[in-house]
Order: sequence, then C-alpha cells, then structure tokens
Amino acid sequence: MKYRRLGKSEIMLPALGLGCMGMSHAYGEPDDVESIATLEKAIELGMTFWDTADIYGNGKNEELISKVLKPNRDNIFLATKFGFHVSPDGKSNDFNGSPEYLKTAVEKSLKRLQTDVIDLYYAHRIDPNIPVEEMVGAMAELVKEGKVRFLGLSEASARTLKRACAVHPISALQSEYSLLTRDVEKEILPACKDLGITFIPFSPLARGLMTNTLDLNNLNDKDFRKGLPRYQEEHAENNMNLAEGFALIAKSKSCTPSQLALAWILAQGDQIIPIPGTKRRKYLEENAGAIEVVLNSNDLAAIEALLVKYPNTGDRYNESARKMVDKS
Repeated sequence: MKYRRLGKSEIMLPALGLGCMGMSHAYGEPDDVESIATLEKAIELGMTFWDTADIYGNGKNEELISKVLKPNRDNIFLATKFGFHVSPDGKSNDFNGSPEYLKTAVEKSLKRLQTDVIDLYYAHRIDPNIPVEEMVGAMAELVKEGKVRFLGLSEASARTLKRACAVHPISALQSEYSLLTRDVEKEILPACKDLGITFIPFSPLARGLMTNTLDLNNLNDKDFRKGLPRYQEEHAENNMNLAEGFALIAKSKSCTPSQLALAWILAQGDQIIPIPGTKRRKYLEENAGAIEVVLNSNDLAAIEALLVKYPNTGDRYNESARKMVDKS
C-alpha cells in the first residue's frame, strides 16, 4: 500500500480507502457475512481507512463495522458522518446540521461503533438553515472533548470551505469525483490544495459504470441507481458505450477498468484519496491493484478523447438530491 497525508496533520492514510455504504445501504440486498470478510480482507491489504455514515442502513452500517473495528481499533482510521435522518414516515431523508442535533448524533454513532473516538467526523451536507460557522464551531467542541480527532465536510463549495476553515481546521472534503463527475476540478480541488485539505472522492467508479460490468437493464428494485438520470434511457446507452471503450484502454494497460478509473483519480493530485465502495472481497482486491497502475501522458490523452466522444453522461443525482449539494 502507498500512503498520503491527511490535511495538514502528520497522519498518513492509505492512498485507497474503503467506502462501506453499499454493505448496508442503497445497492440491493446486504450480505453481512461477506461484508465482514471484506472488512477483514481490507485490513490484510492495508486498506484501513474506512468510510461510513449514520444514515447508511439507518445505523446498521456503523453496527456492522463495529464487529471488525472493535478488535482492530488501533489499526483502522475511521470516518463517519452526521446530519441526515429518516423522516417519521420513513419515506424521506431530512438534513439537520444544528449543534443540538450534532450532540445527539455523535453519541449514537460512538455507541453503534463501540468506540470512544471517531477519527474523522464529517458533516454529511451543508445545512442552508444553519451558518457553517455555527455548525463547525459545534463540531470543534467535539474535538476538544476528545470524541472526534479531525473534522471534514461533504459536498461543500469552495466558499463554504474557506468559511469553515476560519473556525477550525478542516482536514478532509468528501464529494463525488470520477471520470463522469468532474465538477470539483474548477474551484473545489484548487481550494482544497490552497487550504491544505485532503480531497476524498466518493463513487470514484461512477457507481459501477466505469467497471464495464454493470447491467443497467437488470438493476435490483432496491438499487437506488434506478432513479438516477445517468442510468436511464439515452444516458445509459451513452455510458455503456463509454464503458466499453474505457475497457479497451484498460486492456491495453493490462489492468481492469476499475483499476484504470482509480489510477486516473490518483493521478489528479497527491492530496486525493478515493474511497471505492464494495461489499465483496474479489472487488476489494481488484481495487487495491490500482495502486500499481501508472499512467503516462498518452494514456491520459486517450481517456480524455474517449470522454469527448461520449459526452451525454447525464446528471449524477435526481432533482431532490441535487438540492442538497452546497452551491453557495
């Protein structure tokens, strides 16, 4: 495993983390036995930077992780998030970034995770009704209390990041970034670099699209991708063609499409640590191989040309989810 620095700290994290959401949330039926085996394999491979959130499985993901986290606590750098909560009718997720809700959320996460401290604690979104200074100030109190070590934000704008850093150091920003989602390149990645913030891309494989193994016509009814524009109609056709072309580039590099997609992200800057998600050991091992893939200028140019050829990729979120992305 290779390593990259967390923010301005002395902490060195694996250059590839593990996104744990899919083990309990969003992508079809859970398989706890295989998920636990995957977590154990991650320790063996050195992929010991794990990412979860209290909303994943409505707390079940944190509980699942605790089974492997507790006996291996000193070897794992754990990130979790707060803010989303299930509405009383169970049909929607509301967001609450208030200091009052934060105090309740962190205690519940600590209990579910069976740990005394969270290594990296994110606000899962930016609450438009709460000044970010107020939210980060309350998060900073958790650091003083020893319940949290480092702070992070998710889907925050460059301007919001700067405001947050004026209150307390922000060590990580987590937002979607992949070959199909590159919004962050204009302002957010430069801001992270200037502010000394590590950028943590989630969905670096475009939620499976760049693996060239995803059958968009046969997604499980419980798979939330069925409701996203990128996986529907003309966008789906465009993206399947793109994935096939990308697989040919990967073949020429003697690697898999997943490895090539992760290598591309790693090549975008040494302050970037992607967290590909999986609940299966075979994909975890495949992803780990991306560390060894080196891209030259010709490789990068070929990838850019392919993206230009298939531009109709579609939005990453539906309208309701887009509203939760900070644009301030």
